[in-house]
Amino acid sequence: MGQRSTLTPPRDAMTNNTELVIPRYSSREKIVTMIGVLLVMLLASLDSTIVATAMPRIIADLQGFDRYAWVSTAYMLTTTVAVPIYGKLSDQIGRKPILIFGIILFLIGSALSGLSQTMNQMIGFRALQGLGAGSLMSLAPTVVGDLFTPRERGKWQGVTGGVFGISSIVGPLIGGWLTEYASWHWIFYVNVPIGLIALLVLILTMPVLQSGAARAEVDYQGAALLIIGTVPLLLAFSWGGSQYPWFSLPIISLLVFALVVLVGFTFYESRLSDRGGEPILAPHLFRNRIFTISTIITAVISMALYGSVFFIPLFVQGVIGQSATNSGLLMTPMMLASVVTSILAGQLVSRLGRYKWIAITGVVVSLCGTVLLVLLNASASSGQVTLAMIVLGAGLGFGMSLYTIIVQNAMPDRMGQATSALIFFRSIGGTLILGLMGSILNSAYLPAFQQALPSSIRQNVPEQVLRTFNDPQVLLAPDTMAQLQAQFAGYGAQGPAMFQQIIEAMKVGLVQGIHEGFVISLVLMALGLLTVFFLPEIPLRGSTRNK
Repeated sequence: MGQRSTLTPPRDAMTNNTELVIPRYSSREKIVTMIGVLLVMLLASLDSTIVATAMPRIIADLQGFDRYAWVSTAYMLTTTVAVPIYGKLSDQIGRKPILIFGIILFLIGSALSGLSQTMNQMIGFRALQGLGAGSLMSLAPTVVGDLFTPRERGKWQGVTGGVFGISSIVGPLIGGWLTEYASWHWIFYVNVPIGLIALLVLILTMPVLQSGAARAEVDYQGAALLIIGTVPLLLAFSWGGSQYPWFSLPIISLLVFALVVLVGFTFYESRLSDRGGEPILAPHLFRNRIFTISTIITAVISMALYGSVFFIPLFVQGVIGQSATNSGLLMTPMMLASVVTSILAGQLVSRLGRYKWIAITGVVVSLCGTVLLVLLNASASSGQVTLAMIVLGAGLGFGMSLYTIIVQNAMPDRMGQATSALIFFRSIGGTLILGLMGSILNSAYLPAFQQALPSSIRQNVPEQVLRTFNDPQVLLAPDTMAQLQAQFAGYGAQGPAMFQQIIEAMKVGLVQGIHEGFVISLVLMALGLLTVFFLPEIPLRGSTRNK
């Protein structure tokens, strides 16, 4: 592998102008390792989109509709809490062993998920798979940081952003095809050959990279507190407004418990850091202004984008009336735009060595896309939605990988921990907003629907029949719509007209709920734009040449 540099990097690139010496690797080492890393990222990103497409068939076969949300919730919980733990361990033990461990765990979880015979087994094995996915999500961008100087990273981070965009397009197609023509079990088995190839490439060709600290200390207490505090927080926002009212005892109890534990976690990590220990998620990371601003921007913009993406398919299917059969393709314009601008932003960062104006451009474009979404109404066309998605996707691509480069450039000696912390807060933000958006939709839909109902409908249609339309999911279920339409045909000549009036009122209610969600996204995006102007800029280290 050749001789590696052993110079000690500066503690903070913001206060020390000493140039961090990145070990030089051969072009072959870099390219082959990046092939393995891209396969790992493809593996992680494909999994979520493939599984989402097959979930209706899975819950039907395993008879677990009552635990539908737990399949994704279990995966999300374990992935999110594992990200900062893997990041810190990789700084101490080294990237390669932690990444390999994560891939193996992910593949075991994938194989066992495919073998699931009950819903409880599926939930447990998806949680195990999520523990492995935490390593894949946090360490893949960190490995890019180890191999390349900050200016070189721009090109590669753009490519990695493109991988996520492409997987969002092909994932639903693969998932739908396997579910329809093979079996849903194969959506998990397909991970195994891809993972084994990535694992073999990394084992045989990946350099040691981070050699690890001389004395690796695992912060078991901090890791336990982080898990104990984060899990109830995520559960509260996942269940609030859906399974339980927001102000119900279960949700309030979860939030209070999470707050107490996370405050205790913060104090514990601060004391451990002051004593010279190695905390899992060190509070002193926030002493670096670049890290703090980047984390705020990433969390806020992720919340805005997650919220928008959450509502777009619902709008297209429920309001415009497009078929849900190819629902996975609804996001294609947005993802294609994000792929193009992700690669473009990476090239610009690499060539110019500057990032602030690119970051501002990304937020401005995303803000414009969100404005277009806010302007959508019940008479909107598919073309208007497509335009909004393209603009929003273009902004998403500009910022998809940019803040990872920014943080790594500012904190080169704590790259694994800082990168994973950034991903952790991005995941937390996205998870929290989804629960809130669901609650906003539910609370806004029913009053708007009832207000839009003509008085003649209230007088002529029985109350118990009207209650059926209190759930906007009816608009997304063709079989249910057909049954209801046949039922109204029995009311005589005026039956079909009454049915159509109710459907139009449902669309008005749904548009109102979605509109309020888009407004929340717009406010968050505006907050992100305000914050990005406070982002300090320091030149990216290194040259653009791949040495």
